[in-house]
Amino acid sequence: MKHELALVAVLAALASPAVAQSQGDWTLGLGLAHVNPKSDNGSLAGGTVPVSIGDSTRPSITVEYFVRDNLGIEVLGALPFKHSIRSNGAEIGTVKHLPPVISLQYHFDIHPAWKPFVGVGVNFTGFWDSEAKGALAGNDLRVKNSWGLAAHLGTDYWISDRAALRADLRWIDIGSDVELNGANIGSVDIDPVVAGISYVMKF
Repeated sequence: MKHELALVAVLAALASPAVAQSQGDWTLGLGLAHVNPKSDNGSLAGGTVPVSIGDSTRPSITVEYFVRDNLGIEVLGALPFKHSIRSNGAEIGTVKHLPPVISLQYHFDIHPAWKPFVGVGVNFTGFWDSEAKGALAGNDLRVKNSWGLAAHLGTDYWISDRAALRADLRWIDIGSDVELNGANIGSVDIDPVVAGISYVMKF
């Protein structure tokens, strides 16, 4: 029985596409990203207005260039995310943002088809289209842009030598100042986990 199981494992490995991740390769990933901010986002107006930021899902795109075998530089982009800003359960505003990330990533060559990876990078988050609502309606609400670090992990399953299915998670450090009618009223810590699935093509 042990010999039979070993034979099955060997045959399965042989049947999997042996994918190399070589210097000079490019990959393009198309998928969906779900931005889930952490649960405690801070408070405004001297601690009197607790804030929670809603989640959002949008199409995403990644481009990666391998500077060495198994080592790539990746850029993450997406369509604009829109988030609800709430306080004590009531919506007080909305905002749109884009969080492009540039990461240095290492892909582990541990299996012919399964290729896990880890990465670290830098994030710039641009906010716009802020709109005050509810108790703040009629005021000028602005969320300032931010810079921060990002961490990335995931795995690719190569279904051919040119295409893979990817599942990944990112943590992004996003902390932004908030202004109301031009006056700073505090800051929010968004620090989301971003879960993604995508179809990756190699060139």
